[in-house]
Amino acid sequence: MTIKIAIAGSSGRMGKMLIEATLGADDCQLHAALDRAGSPAIGQDAAAGLGRECGVAITDDLAALKDADVLIDFTRPEGTLAHLERCREYGVNVIIGTTGFEAEGKASIEAASKDISIVYAQNMSAGVNLVFKLLEIAAKTLATGYDIEIVEMHHRMKVDAPSGTAIRMGEVVADALGRDLKECAVYGREGVTGERDPSTIGFATLRGGDVIGDHTVVFAGMGERVEITHKASNRSIYAQGSLRAARFLSGKPCGLFDMQDVLGLR
Repeated sequence: MTIKIAIAGSSGRMGKMLIEATLGADDCQLHAALDRAGSPAIGQDAAAGLGRECGVAITDDLAALKDADVLIDFTRPEGTLAHLERCREYGVNVIIGTTGFEAEGKASIEAASKDISIVYAQNMSAGVNLVFKLLEIAAKTLATGYDIEIVEMHHRMKVDAPSGTAIRMGEVVADALGRDLKECAVYGREGVTGERDPSTIGFATLRGGDVIGDHTVVFAGMGERVEITHKASNRSIYAQGSLRAARFLSGKPCGLFDMQDVLGLR
């Protein structure tokens, strides 16, 4: 069975990577390539940035989603939510790699999953999702006597902070410890802060250069320190994870899933 894939943000770095991965997969077909209204890429062949042609023109017309099997969306929250509503109307499943959603946006994703199948993950990498599982184990094992800090670094163009992956790491650790990340997260320290509250989970954000994505969770005890790290050196890992998610959704009429489901790590 061939999976008909639509891609949002087709002229962006991640969009181009997704197009390349889709065209290179024997079981996938590029059905539509979307971009924002006014983009200079509108009307161009979707594979032009790869030095080839595929016969699919980039468009801002969401009607192009009709008859697709799945949309892969790594754009901005407002764009993703607009695409989501049209996919819900057309019965098109959605893979969401967009980060930075507020509570209202997350609620909209959950509501849409009553009608279509959605994979919503802060990170589509198989390696990162394995790290999530390792963090759950580490948090339960090192539940007392260890201070937890999360450090992430991304390229200078990233507009949200901390990264969605870092936040998800914090959620995994907090859930394993029976805490609510909203109550225990510390996103910045400055001045005289006093002693560290052992119940908190700290975040440090670095931005610079062309770093694709580095994440480290530190469990710092008295006498030892455990660090769990993932470093991405190529965005293709996110594209390949997205195609894996697309295959997972085949035949699923509705529901909200994440990459832990896709990888069978639950």
